[in-house]
Amino acid sequence: MRFACWAALYVLWVAWHGNWWWLLGLLVVFEFCVSRKLKGWIDKLATKSRALKVALGWLDAIIFAVVVVTLINIFFFQAFKIPSSSMERSLLTGDYLFVGKTAYGPKLPQTPLSVPFVHNTMPGSGKESYSTALQYGYKRLKGFGSVQRDDYVVFSFPHGDTVLSKAPAEDYYTHVRMTSREYAEKTYGPLKVRPVDKKDHYVKRCVAVAGDSLSVIDGWVWVNGVPQERYPGIQNTYQVVTNGNAINPIVLRDMGFNMAEVWYSQTLPGYPALPLTDEQREKIETLANVESVVQNVDVFPPDYPDSEIMLFPFVETGWTRDNYGPIWIPAKGESVQLTAENLPLWRRIIEVYEGNTLEVTDDGRFIINGEATDTYTFKMDYYFMMGDNRHNSLDSRYWGFVPEDHIVGKPRVIWMSTDANLPFPKNIRWKRLLKFL
Repeated sequence: MRFACWAALYVLWVAWHGNWWWLLGLLVVFEFCVSRKLKGWIDKLATKSRALKVALGWLDAIIFAVVVVTLINIFFFQAFKIPSSSMERSLLTGDYLFVGKTAYGPKLPQTPLSVPFVHNTMPGSGKESYSTALQYGYKRLKGFGSVQRDDYVVFSFPHGDTVLSKAPAEDYYTHVRMTSREYAEKTYGPLKVRPVDKKDHYVKRCVAVAGDSLSVIDGWVWVNGVPQERYPGIQNTYQVVTNGNAINPIVLRDMGFNMAEVWYSQTLPGYPALPLTDEQREKIETLANVESVVQNVDVFPPDYPDSEIMLFPFVETGWTRDNYGPIWIPAKGESVQLTAENLPLWRRIIEVYEGNTLEVTDDGRFIINGEATDTYTFKMDYYFMMGDNRHNSLDSRYWGFVPEDHIVGKPRVIWMSTDANLPFPKNIRWKRLLKFL
């Protein structure tokens, strides 16, 4: 009966996985449930030495824990920590999340030779925790749904395929555009090249899905001509002018401000760029020493450093971070006409994400995989991600589309949250513990 129950569950897992060679694992299930020959041999070996018995017991427990946790991480849940304030005030810096893999379907490991419980680098040393000797193609199992507009999504950083060893958290391609490839490598190198499933993970809000047309107008997102819902956590920066007196820091902290982002200017007098949600803006406007609250909106030419070499597609478009687009989000099976003007939008997709060769001849013809063409058909769906902290977020406005094979999962629950600016135990945000998203 025990074997029948476990075998049924295992067969269902194999069917979900889709690789029927895994049915050979039924022999292992039979061994542990029925024959027990391996356990009998180990028990017989352990009777010869008490120390050996203890060691084998620990080895058995460790192997079981590693296998179970690894399977949970691959197919069901993975731990993730919010590293920056790009999602304030929806998700806070210091939030510890469990990311659900079944929401969009778990992605099978493409780089299976990896140290358990470590994503891409070994703690302390910074060395790679994986080997690329064995690589598989992209495959995603069936999930409970697909990425929807306005979902929180954890994904692999699209520009994370090339990493500067001395500045691993920074965008290599931005360094190259701002200075040069030679200077970036000489100053911050050597370079590391990472496969898709070993790139660093980001979390943002998906503001547009495949097939959508997106615009950012005066700091607010419009999709297919419809304004995005103004969720409580979305914030822009405002110029807050006071009567010469700063707002009490205790009042700001009680209102939920990240004090690292609060800067008071005596010459204004006031706050040149105070990040506010709609609710906070309404409260700030009622304070006695506040004279005006005006939203900051970047118009062309964009404020430094948001020049054309910072904003995707890294050519002069007349766009800014607050007035961006319209831009169409590529969808699987859809085709586009290739021109010299729109090639910067699609080039990285064609060459990097979808693995084609692309050549532009002197007379302006496009050669893809050795064949002349003036169209391209996309192989994957793509998404446009933005942080809720709209003026403090490096997102798709700065590095473009997120391919479907980069999607990791959906944040499900905040199991712990700490504030790095406060001492223990005051740093624990008790109200956010076990908060479901």
